Amino acid sequence: MQLRVLVLAGDGIGPEVTREAVRVLQRVAERFRHELVLQEGLIGGEAIRRTGSPLPEATLQAALTADATLLGAVGLPEFDNAPPDQRPEKGLLGIRKALGVFANLRPVRAYPRLLDASPLKNDRVQGTDLVIVRELTGGLYYGTPRGIFGSGPEERAVNSMVYTRAEIERIAHVAFRLARNRRRKLASVDKSNVLEVSQLWRRVVSEVATQYPDVELEHILVDNCAMQLVLNPRRFDVVLTENMFGDILSDEAAVLAGSIGMLPSASLGGQRPSGAWVGLYEPVHGSAPDIAGQNRANPLGAVGSVAAMLEYSFGLKEEAAAVNRAIETVLEKGVVTADLRPAGKPATTSEVGDALIAEI
Repeated sequence: MQLRVLVLAGDGIGPEVTREAVRVLQRVAERFRHELVLQEGLIGGEAIRRTGSPLPEATLQAALTADATLLGAVGLPEFDNAPPDQRPEKGLLGIRKALGVFANLRPVRAYPRLLDASPLKNDRVQGTDLVIVRELTGGLYYGTPRGIFGSGPEERAVNSMVYTRAEIERIAHVAFRLARNRRRKLASVDKSNVLEVSQLWRRVVSEVATQYPDVELEHILVDNCAMQLVLNPRRFDVVLTENMFGDILSDEAAVLAGSIGMLPSASLGGQRPSGAWVGLYEPVHGSAPDIAGQNRANPLGAVGSVAAMLEYSFGLKEEAAAVNRAIETVLEKGVVTADLRPAGKPATTSEVGDALIAEI
């Protein structure tokens, strides 16, 4: 099979973790006899430096024609005070919108070997295995009107949380179908006691639930969900939420896995005639510029994103399983970076990559 993949290394530690993810992808292609066609592009702060735009037209066109896109991370402190259109994050939001990737899947698993890496007690996190399904193209991050207006005492900022029925229905279907293939439990997160948007969200999700009588639906307020993720994370299987809530909750859930560097993600849009998803794949973590270039970053979130790419955009479940098994084996052997608090000397980013490739 030919695998056409656009690689956007991005900023900070992005190039380091992406390099190891690409090496793993190359090893999978070699072992399973696929033809891997890689193309590189610019996004985020590095793209601004070189082209003046966080999402150059060449990158956008390459993403629209590739089978899948692998992204490292975006964001650099030097752009913190830049206008909104000249911030690295604008490139990330732009490519998500252009690809129409509306469903962000963020799996969170507490590996037995990493229980001590979590700041929570072992008995709290043990057995955690959940997926956060985050709506990705609506809500506060995209709603209009938005902006900063006026000056002096009357200066004000406006952001609009907007969702249509159609947007809620399509993300709900993704979550319910995913739950059907897991433990058949779905928790829908909202703030319906305060927000009208959440009231519509809850009503529409309840209507969609009637098409999935085999899935148990629970509605939970976002503040309670945040607390329950720490108190009793095993209660969750699939967690469905809107854009901003999902952004925050998935970062909180990183403590269950031991490090945010462990978390992969798959952002899915339309399906091709073959059933394959249009996809953007990236680790959940940020660009971590404080450790960039030091060969210290955890590449497992990026490598897990490759496993998701193989499954969702190419339908290669055996190959995806091989990557996930390699991750688990490397963890069991203790070949991990410093963020996972190894008992001995931490491995470097490239050493973790070497260990993964040896297992595959």
